[in-house]
Formats: sequence, structure tokens, C-alpha cells
Amino acid sequence: MLSVLDASRIIQQHLLNLPDETVSVEEAVGRVLRQSLTADRDVPPFDRVTMDGIAFRYEAFAGGQRQFTVAGMQVAGQAAGNLADTSTCMEVMTGAVLPGGTDTVVRYEDLLIENGTATVQIDEIQAGQNVHRQGTDRLQGDELLRVGTRLRAVDVAVVASVGASTLTVATLPRVAIIATGDELVNVDETPSPHQIRHSNTYVIQAILRSMGIRATLNHLPDDKDLLRDGIATLLATNDMLVISGGVSAGKADFVPDTLTSLGVNRHFHKIEQRPGKPLWFGTTDGDKQVVFALPGNPVSTTMCTYKYVLPHLRASMGQPEPPTTYAQLAEPVKIQPALTYFLPVRFTYTPDGLRLAHPLPGSGSGDFTNLTAAEAFLQLPADQTNFDLGEGFETVNS
Repeated sequence: MLSVLDASRIIQQHLLNLPDETVSVEEAVGRVLRQSLTADRDVPPFDRVTMDGIAFRYEAFAGGQRQFTVAGMQVAGQAAGNLADTSTCMEVMTGAVLPGGTDTVVRYEDLLIENGTATVQIDEIQAGQNVHRQGTDRLQGDELLRVGTRLRAVDVAVVASVGASTLTVATLPRVAIIATGDELVNVDETPSPHQIRHSNTYVIQAILRSMGIRATLNHLPDDKDLLRDGIATLLATNDMLVISGGVSAGKADFVPDTLTSLGVNRHFHKIEQRPGKPLWFGTTDGDKQVVFALPGNPVSTTMCTYKYVLPHLRASMGQPEPPTTYAQLAEPVKIQPALTYFLPVRFTYTPDGLRLAHPLPGSGSGDFTNLTAAEAFLQLPADQTNFDLGEGFETVNS
């Protein structure tokens, strides 16, 4: 069996070769950039007024002047006006270009304006206050978004601000999720006493949807011929298969042999971990298709999707892996045998911001209801069995 580290390394060596595609800015949220985005002009592109009020030369105020004749008004969207007489002022609105000849803005709340004269009613102001200077945020040509960025809503606003109506992004992989097993029925069916509704496919689909991937759901029976035909069809029309169940050592676990017979090259089967030990991973020639065959127990399926499937998809699309996060055990834990153990936990925080992980052991890898209280898995290393209060370990989640 492979260690968790070696399994992860092998998986990352067999990434999908996803091509670029062009999408409109309206469709860009959630997509992974394959181009960098630079500022087409300074940000902001002009000295910008940030408060409604009056603009004038600070030196006049510093020289003792408190009353200014209002010489005009500058509103947002107008070309820059100019204040020729530095003893006067100009009314300005938020978002307007700062008029030439001025450098400081005092808000209306600190003024009295009567008969065309503005009186400053506070004693202290700062030179340049309430002005967002040109180029303060970024300069023309600065990189705003780099290759590999997964675009959030706020990123789309930046895209629009530089006039990028279309973007080059990674093509989303075509993914089929397969549930195996005669004991399973669809979510809208009433199960017999010996059956259950299949739920693993839905958790995998929901996790992938968080990346913008809309995977299809499929159910195949524990019949060698039907299983082979179904997998062959899905393999021909998808970039990735994620199979739940049928990978252990049972007499009805046909998935590994079926995949091999269809030309999927096995890179490993079984990892020194709990839950999720029987995980199977393979690819077709040239890594054209990737197959993850996950153990059918719900906790195993969920953990393996977060730990192995998501990082593979992120890397295939060119998205950097997020920083590793850690938490400290809120109570001691003993785990046997000595395998890497993924412990469901919930978090609390100390007053100084320390994150504490509270174990939620549940009833084993079949207890998926236990996961409703969990916020992550705590990855406990294989080289020890006793884990003390306060020890810190890596967390695994989305």
C-alpha cells in the first residue's frame, strides 16, 4: 500500500490536459484564468473626490482663510474643471475628478454655505484629505489578476473595470459520477427494507459544483457486463470518472477489473489511511481520461473527494492549491492501527484566535450523518497512535 503522501504525489503526476477557452465577462465567475490581467490605465485613473463638499487649495486654509466663494460645481462624469483663483472653492461630488487648482476636500457636514460663500467650521484638516490620488491603488501595466486565479465576484468587477469583455480560462472538465450497487435506489424512489437511496453521488456532485463543475449522476448495477458497458460509454464521453463503491475485496466488487479491461492503467489501489483505504486511481494512455474509484462508505467517499479529487482538478485547471491550514486537538485521541487517520472535527476558537479541533468520531465510515456536525477532517499522521491535547495537525476540507 502507498502512503498518503506518495498517493497524492502520483495523482498530481497525472493531470488532465484541459485546453483554453474564451468566455464572456458575464460567464467568468468561478472560472480559472489562463491569462494574466493588467491595468490598462492607472487605478484610479484621476484624482478622485471621495466626499461631497468643497475643494480648494490647502495653502489658503493653512494661511488662515476660512471663507471661500463658491466658483462652480464639479460632478461625477464631467471633465475636469479648473479653479484659477486659489482664494475660492468649487463644490464637488463623490466620484468627480478633483478640479485643477485644488488639492483638498472638506465635506458638507463641516461647512456652512450661505449666499454663495462656504465657511469651514472645523479647525483642523489635512492637506489632500478626501482625495483618492491617481495611481494610488495600481499603476498602468501592473498585474491585477494572475494566471491560475479562480475568479470571484469581486474579481469580475476588476475584469470589467479594465475593459476585458472576454477572458481566456481553463475549459471545465467533463465529469461523470457513478454509483455502483444493487442495494441503491434513486433519491425519488421508496427503498425496500434491504435497500437505501444513493447519496454518495450527490455529495461528490455538490463538492465539484463548488468549483463550477456540473458533473452528471449515473447508477450502474453489480453486473459485470452491464457495469463494463456503462463505464465504457461514460469513459468515451468524459474527461474524468468518479466512481463510488465496488472497489474493495468483495465478490461483487467488479470495478477494478472492469477498469483494467477497458484500458485504464492502474497507478495504485489502496492507501495506508482510514477511512478510504481501498481507493483506486488510474488513467487512460496519455492521461486523456482520469478515474477515481472511491470506497462506497459515505465518510470515505466524502474525505477522498476533498483530499484527492479536488486537488487534482484544481491542478489540472492551473489553480494553485490553497495554503495548508492547521488546528490543535481540543482533547486527546487514540487511533489504532497506525494508519493516517482522517478524523471528522468541528472548530472552536480561543480568545486569542487559536483554532481548536473537537473530534467527532461517530460510528465509523458509514456514519455520514455525523458529518453534518463536522467542519473538516483532521489529518493524523501514521507514525503515532496517541495524539495529545494541544497537538497541531493539518486540516482537510474544501
